[in-house]
Amino acid sequence: MNQEAPAQTVESDDEHTPTRISGRSAKRAATWFNWGNIVAMAIPLPLAIFWTGLSMLVYALNRHHPNPKVGEYTQWAAYRFYAVAGTSVAVGAFAPRSLTFYLILWAVAALIIVPWSLYDLYRIKQDTWEDTFTDPPESFEDS
Repeated sequence: MNQEAPAQTVESDDEHTPTRISGRSAKRAATWFNWGNIVAMAIPLPLAIFWTGLSMLVYALNRHHPNPKVGEYTQWAAYRFYAVAGTSVAVGAFAPRSLTFYLILWAVAALIIVPWSLYDLYRIKQDTWEDTFTDPPESFEDS
């Protein structure tokens, strides 16, 4: 009788496989906020209002991305959008009730947001994007 012992694999809690995030994925994530800014400025109502809410989710997802460049591009796109949106609300609150004034306000906001976002998309495209490796989170059982 020939009995072979089953192969034993020893798994250690100290061994973790790092997660790979491709450079292509990081590059795509870095563009999201800028694309949202451009689309929001295309039609002021209701897209800008919806983007104001959705942008908070996009910011929260990408600001602390494992690739730090994603967070930086997202942060600067958010600075631009929230500064222009906040200024527009403050100016619009004390503005005359005229459709022409609000269209001018929207045009000025679009003239600030759209070219800057397009330039940022160009910078993202020209940047070098390398794969990022992250360690899995520590287990709660260890503490």
